Amino acid sequence: MKFKAISLLTISTFLLVCCSQEPKNVRLFISGDSTAQSYDTTKTVMRGWAQMLPGFFDEHVTVVNKAKAGRSTKSYLAEGRWKEVVDSLQPNDYVIIQFGHNDASSKPERHASYPDYKRNLITMVKEAQAKKARPILATSIVMRTFKDNGLLDDRLKGYPAITRQLADSLNIPLIDTWLKSRDLIIMMGDEPSKKLYMWIEAGVDSIRPNGSQDDTHLQAPGAAAIAEIVAAEIKKQNLKDIANHVLIP
Repeated sequence: MKFKAISLLTISTFLLVCCSQEPKNVRLFISGDSTAQSYDTTKTVMRGWAQMLPGFFDEHVTVVNKAKAGRSTKSYLAEGRWKEVVDSLQPNDYVIIQFGHNDASSKPERHASYPDYKRNLITMVKEAQAKKARPILATSIVMRTFKDNGLLDDRLKGYPAITRQLADSLNIPLIDTWLKSRDLIIMMGDEPSKKLYMWIEAGVDSIRPNGSQDDTHLQAPGAAAIAEIVAAEIKKQNLKDIANHVLIP
């Protein structure tokens, strides 16, 4: 009888502690460029993937989108935007770092050479880790360029490869959005994939010429598709404290 009483008490205590634990609240910061930025939905049909990301998590994840159009690792650091993120980071926050589009630019205020790009990413990762936050590197989304019915994306050059190599050498998570978005666009094909990107029709958007094709920036379906890729990778990699808050199977 005494043994049973102790056993029941032990089990009851375990169940009480186990079941009373509240789900952890997690903050997920995004540092990146125009492909991730949030846009005014009353002024443009353009959407950033990070703008759509909250819809793929439950209420215990807060997405803090600090992506800004036109920024590279060079300009994001130079303008103090990264410092603003770092100053806001708390232990166990996540921060996705995704650049490359503007690092490849010929504009001197944006362009970062391969060695500079690598050094800039290392700076961001190390400074995030110094705050006991959890950095994630992400490759740039593919630029939708078809030629002879095949997807050709040579404008991003070696930047995605550097991002992959660096994530591996620093032993931090990588979300290969370049590869995943490339696969998606190839499977969809040239004409069907236009609906994901900014294909502007007359009177639809005020910031782009009517009838022009923008193979870099996303409309809502494309932004949602990339956001789902990001969330799915977080779940697949079983990232601590956040993977269990992803709302997709």
